[in-house]
Amino acid sequence: MAERKPDWLRVSVPSSSAFPGVDEALRRWRVGTVCRSARCPNLPTCWGNGTATFMVLGEVCTRGCAFCAVAHGRPAPPDPDEPERVAKAAAELGLRYVVLTSVDRDDLPDGGADHFARAIRALRAEVPHATVEALIPDFGGSREALEAVVGAGPHVVGHNLETVRRLTPSVRDRRAGYDRSLAVLRTLKDLDPGLVTKSSLLLGLGETDEEIEEALGDLRAVGVEVVVLGQYLRPTPRQVPVRRYVPPEEFARWETRARGLGFRAVVASPLARTSFRAAETFASR
Repeated sequence: MAERKPDWLRVSVPSSSAFPGVDEALRRWRVGTVCRSARCPNLPTCWGNGTATFMVLGEVCTRGCAFCAVAHGRPAPPDPDEPERVAKAAAELGLRYVVLTSVDRDDLPDGGADHFARAIRALRAEVPHATVEALIPDFGGSREALEAVVGAGPHVVGHNLETVRRLTPSVRDRRAGYDRSLAVLRTLKDLDPGLVTKSSLLLGLGETDEEIEEALGDLRAVGVEVVVLGQYLRPTPRQVPVRRYVPPEEFARWETRARGLGFRAVVASPLARTSFRAAETFASR
């Protein structure tokens, strides 16, 4: 079991914080964010810099991954007006890079892919200057659902592997899977070879160096170009415990190793998450 959080995991709010303005706009447009729902440690930094990751399809997930604090259960039907509200909020906030994600919706025939695609199209129309990143669930592995999302025209599509093969059954919901996630990432590249694909791993769950190496190799084998490695932080006592706090120098070594494997962009640090500093990462490819 890991000891208390080390000093390098402390988060400070930027002094010139735009936090209240972002919060007010999101509430007015009734737009959800994964920042709050998943208790992201970077919320003060991102909101303080005037950025946010929008979450569509509600805030209740049909899956219950052991590492995640997003509420799970029976979600409400999709809100048909949500895609337009998301786009209006992005325009008001003046975003140049928009990250769009969602909960899993196994209750819907297409997993929510059409709704996701509508939100992407609305963003492309309302903020045509912005780069749109779609961080998607696996949609049950449906190629048709992935076609709908890719066809909407996102610039980047991410899908998270989350952890190494051995730990997947104990960390992720039983309906998820290591090989399914790799298949989703491979299909995205098949559908659009020019699409930038992205994934992430949380470290500190009990994985070995050899298993991290294997996961990185598997991601490269399916064409993933951008990888993010961050420290798993237990959101509440209900989630699985942290097994180890990985020091910054280890993350630096993994960044070097990932670049050596051919990833075009790598973010590796204790507080890194898939959408954290996404604009800078995209620009650095």
